[in-house]
Amino acid sequence: MGQKVHPIGFRLGINKDWKSVWFFGKKEYREKLMEDLKIRDFLKKRLKQAGLSNIQIERMGSKVRIILNTSRPGIVIGKKGAEIENLKKELRKLTDNDVIIVIREVKKPEIDAQLVAENVAMQIERRVAFRRAMKKAVLQALKGGAQGIKIACSGRLAGAEMARTEWYIKGRVPLQTLRADIDYGFAEAQTTYGIIGVKVWIFKGEIVENKDKIAAGVDSDVNA
Repeated sequence: MGQKVHPIGFRLGINKDWKSVWFFGKKEYREKLMEDLKIRDFLKKRLKQAGLSNIQIERMGSKVRIILNTSRPGIVIGKKGAEIENLKKELRKLTDNDVIIVIREVKKPEIDAQLVAENVAMQIERRVAFRRAMKKAVLQALKGGAQGIKIACSGRLAGAEMARTEWYIKGRVPLQTLRADIDYGFAEAQTTYGIIGVKVWIFKGEIVENKDKIAAGVDSDVNA
């Protein structure tokens, strides 16, 4: 009881996919893993203002395909695609492989957990009252179509001497239901009092595979 499991790791292979898709032997695995981490850290810092939600890395032979999910694709692309070319040049310094960049727009940033967490953290850094920032994010997520949302802030909130955790929850957030589509995001606010952590869980509905078979009462494991 009381053991915390990462909501996305808990659902891998069920309704969530891996953020890095590749396979290598023991010798190359360590190098490729470190390369992935360097690429992610670089992109997070480089595209801080671009509303970067998720970075997916796919490796195919000598090519690295990087999929950027962003709420502001215009900032990433730049004028006539100039920014993408600069990005490719900088990324080639981190990897020996050919780099392919794919940009996908996040159409509803108000129900993307990572973007919500970063938005709340940014407001806390600007000295906006943390309760106000959390309540605003909750209302926007519910208006955007989320079925439930939970936000937790931890640290020296409002400059208090002792660190504490405060959270808000609205709607349903069934963390132990595997078929539930739970989006999770984490961000840190660098304040003069110290670091304040922001965690966000957003419930977008249940994903049920083979709905037609279930409705017809047919067991998917039974061969006709």
